[in-house]
Amino acid sequence: MSFLRPSAMYNFLITYPSSRWMPCQSWGFLRWPGLEGFLRLLVVFLLWSTFSHLCYIPSSSMYPTLHVGDRIIIEKASYYIRSPSIHDIITFRDPTQHSGDNTDVIFIKRVVAKEGDTVEVHHGGLYVNGVAQEEDFVVEKPTYTTKLTYVPKGHVYVLGDNRNNSYDSHIWGPLPMKNIVGRYAMCCHRPTN
Repeated sequence: MSFLRPSAMYNFLITYPSSRWMPCQSWGFLRWPGLEGFLRLLVVFLLWSTFSHLCYIPSSSMYPTLHVGDRIIIEKASYYIRSPSIHDIITFRDPTQHSGDNTDVIFIKRVVAKEGDTVEVHHGGLYVNGVAQEEDFVVEKPTYTTKLTYVPKGHVYVLGDNRNNSYDSHIWGPLPMKNIVGRYAMCCHRPTN
């Protein structure tokens, strides 16, 4: 019975060299991954939850770099290996809270000075170790002035990009590195409005 035999076109497509190695030729890729695939997925999930954090931006203190409502990914692993660098955007626990208070208050700011540096803000500019810093990410020049501040060992000095609308080191001083939660990795969602 000829209608039960495969057609010539079907035989041509199956035996044609370029289509012979197509992954969809065998439908095995649609199978459930099994225990091994489930364990791989579990390991990836545990590593993701251990070394990263998803959060949103509630204020305009980092505008224009980050907007209100942005969803960002914070990675926590790199500061186990190295210390924060200048211009890193970091998240940290509020340094003015006492240990018994709610520690869920997290801020995000930019590191402008590390331990051993001196920081001063005057005449609308930031001066680190007496050198004026060129910052193209700042919305407007700061209208406040600060005294010369030494950043002690184990601390960093952080400021928001929206300098005149930011609760940062110019108010409460250098930030202890033990308060750092992680480093800004990327913005994964920006609201349209």
